[in-house]
Amino acid sequence: MKIERIELLHVAIPLVQSFRTSFGTMTTKDTFLLRVVTDTAEGWSEFAADPEPLYCSEFVAAAELVLADHLVPRVTPEVTAAEVAHRTEAIKGHKLAKAALETAILDAELRSYGMPIGTFLGAAAERVPSGISVGIKNSIAQLLDDVEEHLADGYVRIKLKIEPGWDVEPVRAVRERFGDIPLQVDANTAYTLADADQLRKLDEFDLLLIEQPLDEDDLRGHALLAQRVRTPICLDESITSARDAATAIALDACRVINIKPARVGGYLEARRIHDVAVAHGIPVWCGGMLETGIGRGPNLALAALPGFVLPGDTSASRRWFAEDITEPFELEDGSIAVPTGPGIGVEPIPETLQRFTTATKVLYTKD
Repeated sequence: MKIERIELLHVAIPLVQSFRTSFGTMTTKDTFLLRVVTDTAEGWSEFAADPEPLYCSEFVAAAELVLADHLVPRVTPEVTAAEVAHRTEAIKGHKLAKAALETAILDAELRSYGMPIGTFLGAAAERVPSGISVGIKNSIAQLLDDVEEHLADGYVRIKLKIEPGWDVEPVRAVRERFGDIPLQVDANTAYTLADADQLRKLDEFDLLLIEQPLDEDDLRGHALLAQRVRTPICLDESITSARDAATAIALDACRVINIKPARVGGYLEARRIHDVAVAHGIPVWCGGMLETGIGRGPNLALAALPGFVLPGDTSASRRWFAEDITEPFELEDGSIAVPTGPGIGVEPIPETLQRFTTATKVLYTKD
C-alpha cells in the first residue's frame, strides 16, 4: 500500500466532568489524531496518552517527535499494517505512538478492502456489554450520586478508581447502597506490597477484580499479593505484549487481563494477547483511555472477540463528551453496537473536527 500523506491533528475536547485517578485529574481530552492517506483510501487513529507523562512514560509532545523523526520514515512510502511492527521494532518503547501509526494504516488498508475491523480481528458479537469507570470523588455522597446515575443509564458494571485513603470506605458505601451489582476497583499502581493487609480488606465486598494495584514492573509483587488476597488480581499497565501476558500468567501474577490496544502497540498485538489469555483460560476485557469515537470504535470491535467475557470500559460517547468528533456511540440495554462500516467503522465529522483542532502538522507527503 503506497502512502501519499500523513497528517497529525492536535485536538482538545472538554470533558463533561473532571475525571480524577490516583495519578491526576483530567478536564480535557488533549491529544492528536493521525490521518494516513494512501493511493486507495484514508485511515484515522487516535493517540491515547496525555500531554504529561503521568499515566505512562509516553506523552503527546514526545509521541509527535518520535513519529515525525523515527517511526513515519520507517513505513513510508509503502507498507502494510502487518509490516509496521517489524519496520519500527528498532525504536525502543513508544508503543502508544506505534499503535497510532499502525491503526491508521490498518484503517486505510481495511477500507480499501471494504472490510470492518471487527471482521478482520475475529469479532463474535454485534454488541458488547458496557461498564463504566468512576473517578475518585470529593465525598462518599458525591460518589453514590454518580454511581446511581450510571446504573440508571443502564451500565452493567461499575469500576471505582481507588488510592490509599480512598478504597475500603467508598467500596463499602457502594456495596451497601446498591447491593450485588458487578463491581471492581482500579488502583493504577497506587499501592505497594506493604499495603497487602489494606487491600485484603476489599475481599469482603465480592469484587470482580482489583486492577493493577502495584507498579507496572512488579510482576513478582503481584504474584505474592495474589497469594494474600482472595479477590482476583487483574493486570493492566503491566501487560504491554503477548510475551508479558504469558509471563504474568506463568507466574500466577494475575487471573484477569485488561487489554488496551494503544498500550500494547496496536490491535494486532492486542489480538495476540487475547489468544494467549484464551489458551490459558484467563478472562480478558477491554479498558478505555477516555477515547473519542476514533479510538472507541475499534475498541468495541476488539471487545467483541470471544475471550472478552467481562464488560469493558467502552462507555457511551456522552459519558465523556457533550459533543464527540464522530457520530456518538449510544448505550442501549446495557450494551453498545460494534461498528460495521469498513475499517474502524467511524470517521470524524469535518465541521466538528475543525472546531476542536488546535494545530495541524504534515509528517509526510510524497510530493
